[in-house]
Order: sequence, then structure tokens, then C-alpha cells
Amino acid sequence: MNVPDISQWLDSGGGRFGFQLAACVVCGGMVGIERQLRGKAIGMRTSILICLATQVFVRLGLQLSAGVEATDPTRVVGQVVTGVGFLGAGVILARGDSITGVTSAAVVWMLAAIGSTIGAGFPKEALLLSALVVSILIVVRRLESAFIRLRGGSDEPEGAQPTSEPASESSRR
Repeated sequence: MNVPDISQWLDSGGGRFGFQLAACVVCGGMVGIERQLRGKAIGMRTSILICLATQVFVRLGLQLSAGVEATDPTRVVGQVVTGVGFLGAGVILARGDSITGVTSAAVVWMLAAIGSTIGAGFPKEALLLSALVVSILIVVRRLESAFIRLRGGSDEPEGAQPTSEPASESSRR
């Protein structure tokens, strides 16, 4: 297998690599700043790094498989999805009856999808995905604040005050 040296890799695509790196910083930064401003564990640095890493893996898979019949560059994407799944699972915490970090885990997955999209050569689409993710995070948060029944998936009747303690065993019967 003929592996290109690093200078060929950096110069390939008429400067596309530098553009892709910048796209990763912008897209990861867009999502990361929303998370950082909310005090979440997945902030700007982590978001940018997830985008950069997935972009590099996808781009490397595409370039190493170029001209080689027996390779499948989509396998790299599959491995990225698997690895990012483990990363996302690490931010989910269960404490008693509550589970936290699910949105952060979903954000990690979306950041990997955004980075993969950039690595595959679709930076405009990645920018749209980033804007969509930020919009969803902001709009749904506002909806949750406006409608208490959406907060935490409450099934309390409208107008009832949700309780902070679970019902006792005898009151459930």
C-alpha cells in the first residue's frame, strides 16, 4: 500500500485540509460555546477536539483507501461511531432515580457526525448541522422553561405542582 507522506496529506485537495480544520474549529466552537455558557461538561475545547478528531479519521480513511480496491472507507465511520458511543456513555450519570448527561452524550455524537461530515468533504452541510444543533439546544431549553410539563418528561396533570419526592409505596396502590 502506498501511504502518502504528511506534506502530501496537508497539501492535498488544493488547501482543503486547512479549510476543513477551520470548519471544525468553527462548527465545534458553535456547539461548544452554547454548552460552555450553560456550564456543561462538554465545552468549547472538547467540542472542537471531537470535530477535529473525527474529521481527521474520516479524511485519513478516505485518503488511505484511494485507489485501493480492497478497502472500504466507510468502515472508518463505523469505528468512529462506536468509539464516540463509548465517549458519550462516559458523560451519562445515574444518581438514584435521575439520569443526567444524556443531552451531553447526544451532543458528543452530533459533534462526531459534524466532524465526519467535514472529513467527507461537506463543510457547508456541517455548518448547517452545527446551527441546527445549537438551535435545538436553545429552543427546546426555552420550551422546557415555558412548559413545566416538558421538563423532565413530567406526566403530572396540568396545573399540578410536580413533587420532588417519589410517591411512597402505599400511596401508589
